[in-house]
Amino acid sequence: MKDKRKLTVDQLNCDCKPERFDFETTDELEPITNELIGQDRAVNAMDLGLKVKQEGYNIFISGIPGTGKTTYAKKLVREKSETAEVPDDICYVYNFSNSEKPCALSLPAGQGVNLQKDMNKLIEELKTEIPQVFTGEEYKKEKNQIMNEYRQESNQIMEEFEKDVKEQGFTLQNMGNNLVPVPLNDNGEPIEQNEFQQLDEEKRSNLREKSQQLQDEMEQVMRKINNLKSEAKKELKNKEKKIALSVIQPIIATLKGEYEDYPQVINYLKEVQKDITNNLNQFKNKQKDDTSTAISLTQVEEDDESFFTRYKVNLLVDNSDLEGAPVVYESNPTYYNLFGKIEGKSQLGTITTDFTMIKEGAIHEANGGYLIVKAKDVLTNALAWKTMKRILLNQKIVVENIGEQYRSVPITTLKPEAIPVNIKIIMIGNPLIYQLLYNYDEEFKKLFKVKAAFDVKMERNEENIKKFASFISSVSDREDLRHFTAEAVSKIIEYSSRLASDRRKLSTQFNEILELLFEANVWADENNDEYIDSNDIIKAIEEKEYRYNLLEEKIQEMINRGHILVDVKGKEVGQINGLSVYQTGQYSFGRPTRITARTFLGQEGVVNIEREVDMSGKIHNKGVMILSGFLGGKYAQEQPLSLSASLTFEQNYGGIDGDSASCAELIGLLSAISGLPIKQDLAITGSMNQKGIVQPIGGVNEKIEGFYKVCKLKGLTGNQGVVIPKQNEDNLMLKPEIIEAVNNDKFNIYSVKEIDEAIEIMMETEAEEVHEQVKKELKQLADKVTEFVSKSDK
Repeated sequence: MKDKRKLTVDQLNCDCKPERFDFETTDELEPITNELIGQDRAVNAMDLGLKVKQEGYNIFISGIPGTGKTTYAKKLVREKSETAEVPDDICYVYNFSNSEKPCALSLPAGQGVNLQKDMNKLIEELKTEIPQVFTGEEYKKEKNQIMNEYRQESNQIMEEFEKDVKEQGFTLQNMGNNLVPVPLNDNGEPIEQNEFQQLDEEKRSNLREKSQQLQDEMEQVMRKINNLKSEAKKELKNKEKKIALSVIQPIIATLKGEYEDYPQVINYLKEVQKDITNNLNQFKNKQKDDTSTAISLTQVEEDDESFFTRYKVNLLVDNSDLEGAPVVYESNPTYYNLFGKIEGKSQLGTITTDFTMIKEGAIHEANGGYLIVKAKDVLTNALAWKTMKRILLNQKIVVENIGEQYRSVPITTLKPEAIPVNIKIIMIGNPLIYQLLYNYDEEFKKLFKVKAAFDVKMERNEENIKKFASFISSVSDREDLRHFTAEAVSKIIEYSSRLASDRRKLSTQFNEILELLFEANVWADENNDEYIDSNDIIKAIEEKEYRYNLLEEKIQEMINRGHILVDVKGKEVGQINGLSVYQTGQYSFGRPTRITARTFLGQEGVVNIEREVDMSGKIHNKGVMILSGFLGGKYAQEQPLSLSASLTFEQNYGGIDGDSASCAELIGLLSAISGLPIKQDLAITGSMNQKGIVQPIGGVNEKIEGFYKVCKLKGLTGNQGVVIPKQNEDNLMLKPEIIEAVNNDKFNIYSVKEIDEAIEIMMETEAEEVHEQVKKELKQLADKVTEFVSKSDK
């Protein structure tokens, strides 16, 4: 009976024969360069996303780590970008109307750096030319002429006024930097104070009145002289502007000619010319002293030099060296790295800034092209995700320091002009992040309309196997590894199916494959092999397992020493070997777990001890409730299910979840109820539904291997084995040692579709006989409960 569903050796693995390859070593193969193996769905989605130019068609690449998402995204986007147009350079320049709002200029690639150099050259040239023209004889002559004319008119006005004052018996005296009219005596000398006091009151009053009249006239004269002075200064300033323009205009006119196709630059140059002519004093004293090599560090000179910062060009994005559209991969997408910032410098205890301290971010660099970021990194950086969405929605970016909008007290800072944004963002993340964003962020689905889903498996067919071999060849060339023999490639193919846990599939977790290739190369190097062969692959796999299986060995040791109780011989009632999988980072392994069941009078049903002590997960709780449903449907159609039973995983101290033990739990319960024993040299894994149909589980290879190792420790008898669901046959990629043991009849593997088949294998009794015995025992329990209730009522 036990051989009813016994699997053959051919069903336990899927060998890749070296004879299927038409090469001896991978250096005979053409390296693969342009394809992503086994990801047709993702390739098609990426192709669509990159072709659609409308807003919102950004791409979210979904998949687990190690499937080549980032590498493929970079490569594909770079290829796509080569045929695209190079975007414009982006500059910030001084706003002469409002210095707090720098202006943005957009210029064809390469013109930005030219404008920057031209403006630097312009100012340096004017710093030399303007001072020289104002030290020339012609300027001095014209300046003297204007000033002489002013002095002559001023002197003439004063002379006439002084003459009039004298005729009225007064003279002008300086008193406290002011001219004051003073009356004269009969001798033509200024009247002294005591002399003035001796005059009669009427005469003193007349002198005071006339003095006030002359004072008023003098104010009018001084006002007239000041007006003349202002006119002279104005005339001189106009003359200086005219002279300066004779220097400035030809130079700027030349620049205008070079940038005549760019209206923004022409307008900017007009503002520059106007500002220079209004600030000639800043240039007059800037003539270079070629005889001096000393560098002044005084604050005055720093302040003077800072004035000329306004004429600089802040080249925010320089695309002069680009060929095609930019592709930027931002590995650290913080707020400032993505969106830029406004820097400042400490000066005399305060922080100052200007438009030249506006710094670009990845969005600026990728504008007109593509930006690749990791979703988790963006979401975990403050304000990064919120700001990115705002930029994509508004199609423009404004550089501002983080938190400006949240300050309780506004501070004065720069408000640069917004820059239009035309960018396609490729965001990479796992499926959970995608689902969370899609379901809970209403803007996400508007902005990321294309999902490129990367699968962890691909079909194990001839086409993909050939591509896989070419991939190995390309890695050897790119990473400077030894090439691989056909036998080594066959082992790598088998290892890939093992990673996929499916004999019909290959894993697309290429990081795992790369690790195997690198480590195999080390072992080939130690052996001085010309090529990497199958022994190097096997060695690399074994060594990697050895690095990570310390916990497994400790558990195996505890089982061997009897610290963890597991029987692999004999029969027991209400006791069965279940199988579980432990995950320890990169390594997972299976181990048997003793499951026990006890039944007794009562009506509580099946009690899950793990649940009662909060050590059971939701899925395991569901599995136990399914058992109750099966029991009720199978045995309680004609009589009530008067039963109390307890189930537990013995020596379980860390909690348990999953429903892969539900078959084992049911058989344990049936054994406890019927009194029929269970074979202890067998272990079983599999979930079931309420109708008794066995369902597939995960980690089947690890579970089988875990029980095999325990049996090997305690001694193989030939009767030991594992029962698995029928659906898991395609997942079997067992190690050669187990296959050999099965081939030599030292170990057995069975597959079942229904719980009755598992009952017959585990209990060595016909399923119908077991059910009849269970019904019989349940009826006896029900009768005892009824009898007990009747006595209690009396």
